[in-house]
Amino acid sequence: MAESDEKAKNLSKFPKYGWKVKLDHEFPETRDQFLKPTPSQIIPQLVPLGIRYLKWWTGKVRAHKKPVIDQFRPCHSKMMYGAPCGGLGSGTIGRGFRGEFCRFQMVPGIYEYNTVPSDQFIVSIHNSKGDSLYQSVLGGKGQRPKGAPSSWEWLGKPEDSLYCALYPRAWTVYNIPEVGVRIICRQISPFVPKNYKESCLPTTVFVFSVENNSDKDLRVGITFTFKNGTGSKKDRLGGVWTEPFTQPNSRGVVIHQQIRNQTLNYCIAAKQSNDSHVSWCSAFDPRGTGEQVWEPLKGVGLLDSAKTITQKTRKGEEVAAAVSSRISVSKHESKNLEICLSWDNPKIRFGNGKKEHVRYYTRYFGANAEAGPAICEHALTSFSDWETSIESWQEPTLADKNLPDWYKSAIFNELYFIADGGSVWLETDDGERFKDSDLRKEYGRWGYLESHEYRMYNTYDVHYYASWALIDLFPGLQISLQLDMLDWSDKEDKELVTELYGGKRNFRKVAFAVPHDLGDPEEEPWVKVNSYTIHDVSEWKDLNLKMVIQIWRDIMWINEKEGRQLLDRALPTCTKLMEQALTWDLDNDGLIENGGKPDQTFDSWVMTGPSAYCGGLWLAALACMADMCDRAELVSDWRNRLAVAEKAYVAKLWNGKFFNFDKSSRGDRVIMADQLAGYWYRKLQSINEDQPFLDKDKVRTSLKTIFDNNVMKFCGGNMGAVNGMMVSGDIDRSTVQSEEVWTGVTYGLASLMLCEGLKDEGFKTAEGVYKTVYETIGLGFETPEALYEKKHYRAIGYMRPLSIWAMNIALGRRHLE
Repeated sequence: MAESDEKAKNLSKFPKYGWKVKLDHEFPETRDQFLKPTPSQIIPQLVPLGIRYLKWWTGKVRAHKKPVIDQFRPCHSKMMYGAPCGGLGSGTIGRGFRGEFCRFQMVPGIYEYNTVPSDQFIVSIHNSKGDSLYQSVLGGKGQRPKGAPSSWEWLGKPEDSLYCALYPRAWTVYNIPEVGVRIICRQISPFVPKNYKESCLPTTVFVFSVENNSDKDLRVGITFTFKNGTGSKKDRLGGVWTEPFTQPNSRGVVIHQQIRNQTLNYCIAAKQSNDSHVSWCSAFDPRGTGEQVWEPLKGVGLLDSAKTITQKTRKGEEVAAAVSSRISVSKHESKNLEICLSWDNPKIRFGNGKKEHVRYYTRYFGANAEAGPAICEHALTSFSDWETSIESWQEPTLADKNLPDWYKSAIFNELYFIADGGSVWLETDDGERFKDSDLRKEYGRWGYLESHEYRMYNTYDVHYYASWALIDLFPGLQISLQLDMLDWSDKEDKELVTELYGGKRNFRKVAFAVPHDLGDPEEEPWVKVNSYTIHDVSEWKDLNLKMVIQIWRDIMWINEKEGRQLLDRALPTCTKLMEQALTWDLDNDGLIENGGKPDQTFDSWVMTGPSAYCGGLWLAALACMADMCDRAELVSDWRNRLAVAEKAYVAKLWNGKFFNFDKSSRGDRVIMADQLAGYWYRKLQSINEDQPFLDKDKVRTSLKTIFDNNVMKFCGGNMGAVNGMMVSGDIDRSTVQSEEVWTGVTYGLASLMLCEGLKDEGFKTAEGVYKTVYETIGLGFETPEALYEKKHYRAIGYMRPLSIWAMNIALGRRHLE
């Protein structure tokens, strides 16, 4: 983008910062998920688990159910993704950085990695006399992709086009030197912090800034084509029909369809104005020649605009529609064209099909499956307001000259997961009999997946890291999630399930234990929880503590009235959870012990006796309980317990340089990157206050030890913090997870370094993860849970990296209204 062209720059809003690649970009390193644990990692720990997992997996497959974690069929990145389309909780459509529509998350919990070659933007350029000067599909690799309409042409040179993502917006610059035209497409999704009405919408707006740098007046048209379905064989089941529509400020076409027996209508539209001429084609064959669209555009620059409703497709047929907007652009002039995509899927059912749910956006647009045109109309007339809010939110960070350029991309682009993390945002059910004062009645019910592959809603041990983004940007969703977790913490489910790790039979959910997750989309989430059965999570030592710590942070951060409501609801449950946790102190020294197995979020990493990780969470939870009771004006002994526990924690685990991993024979030789996870939360909650446990010298010394070892001795300091590093300088390879870099743990660690004044160390730590993911291995917008030293990654599209938002909070940039 030419810096001197201020007029064009302002029109397209092209940013200085963001993730930028040319369309011919190839990433330097290809990785996969073909993990090969060493024999010492497999025996004896993983062999029994593997046998039981195989039996469980086979049963799921035979029942035609998707396993919540499918280790035999992992997803491998296509190294192609850019910023996704759509708001929160209503489905998303992924886009490649070359312009592809290529990852569909329409059915709750299901990702379909299909690229649809007929979903495209076409540019048509004529002179003032009506002669065709240029016509091409925009984007791509400079050649017709397989399966695309045979008459269409890809004339643009990918090396002359540039993509930039700064979520929730993205830009693509197309240079057309043959006719002296430059086109900048700006993709805008309604991700507007603390604006729930706009952010729930299933829509995206595409603004095309047309720059005529020639000496001739031109007519320029942009045509958007889109087909039914999600690019799978099921698109040909038939029964799809289309119809054109007209709104006060827009025109377009609706594609009426059912996907997996649920109504899901697509709607494409263009904004009508005095300067633009909108035309459409209600139906064409996306697997044919495409001449029905291509030829009239090339000839007169307009589509037929027939006002007929099409007949339903027969089995084996697909159908696509097109909408086109054309403007006249004088020489050396720039103008905008606006086009919109929406999808209307008001009612959903999860895998067992027993209960119908209504999406949150329907409270504003109705649940009759006729909202698509109105959503497009609203989006096309409101997107400028979205952008005003987005810019005012992002600008302080982008304008800060003290922040590195890569950070200004990372901090916003990693937020994609809030929308594109399999999220569902639903209305509450009257049958649940919530009180009118229940905040879920106002904010709805929120769920997002642990990852695109690990299909469990609101996985709580992971959400602990990710929740900073929710509580700061959409606090109502965080509170809704917390209320659901509190309710289920009190309840039990006596269904017997087999723990895959140890083989024992146990209740699916016991009372006064925080659930691991709120369910599998293949079952009935919020009704059947704890879909994770690798371990008996009632024995995990982190879940109860993470609930208490998060609750206190939330009480402190939301408005006073809602904070009081949350305190009144949460305190009895948190008291029960902490009383249960007291039973984990087996030697009565005030400090809880781990059980000699992976009984926390590192679910293959064994902790024995007191551990830095869970012991630190225990200290933070005791401090939070004491503060909660003080706020409620209740007398308690939690603060006294904290003093006793801290004394034991330091005496048993502090070695002068870091806190020992645990009390096993090797614990004093393992430096754990996440050893300060409890202190981190308390510090970030109130950065300028001293914490009631762990003195600053020990914290800073530990952080410096972690930086010198886990960061700088791993891959030259260029890939974040490895989970476990031995004091000898060797990677801890005792288990698969100890030798991994967890992207979300690294971002959280970096934020604590910032809190403690270790600014250079913090940015260096986080930079390694971002640059590896986005620049080296091509996993942007599907950041994985784990990176390995070489060749591999694990669990693409993961929740935990949302912890990066803690870095912005550590820098004093909370999103305050």
